[in-house]
Amino acid sequence: MTDDLPLSPLDQDDALAAEYVLGVLSLADRSAVEARLKNDSAFVARVAAWENRLSPLNDDYAEVPAPDLMPRIEARLFPVAEQPARRPLFGWLSGAATAAAIAIAAVVMFTPPAPPPVVATLGEADASLRFEARFDGQALTVTRVAGTAAPEGQVQQLWIIAPDAAPVSLGLLEGESIAVPYPAAPAGWTLAVSVEPAGGSPTGAPTGPVVAAGVITDL
Repeated sequence: MTDDLPLSPLDQDDALAAEYVLGVLSLADRSAVEARLKNDSAFVARVAAWENRLSPLNDDYAEVPAPDLMPRIEARLFPVAEQPARRPLFGWLSGAATAAAIAIAAVVMFTPPAPPPVVATLGEADASLRFEARFDGQALTVTRVAGTAAPEGQVQQLWIIAPDAAPVSLGLLEGESIAVPYPAAPAGWTLAVSVEPAGGSPTGAPTGPVVAAGVITDL
């Protein structure tokens, strides 16, 4: 009669651990056991005990290296088409055209785009300090092409001046260049660079010497 008694929870865990080690569980039950192993240290110990208990069963079997399946997998994924012994003239011309197209594409991809045109030069050609202004259709970029930055404690400040109007600051030239979003390069307007205290002009207008200036020309 004792054979009909239900297993205790501990006996059920022991049987489940044994079935897991033997690999006889269904996929769903095996997934549930693997999820339990992450949080149940007592159950982990039961599984480890069954692994140790059943490990001698492998002693009678020699180790067999795993088959190298990668070449067969690659052959199925990337079959190599058999090449004909002779290529027809059309095939040769097609290959040449493809190679030429690739070469042209490479030249187009790796040829650097032409820089935006210079719309103003600030300073004479032989001046020790000179700037160039370029406009790409969206931004006005002013770059120092000769000379150095302002002395320590000072900064070069860029201004734009409309005809018969007061200068308007476009920013500080703390590096070699400054880019300012601008809808158009206004021909006839003046760009100028002055030397100001660190942080820029305190008055909103040039206070230091103007070291370079130039008029924006038509594109």
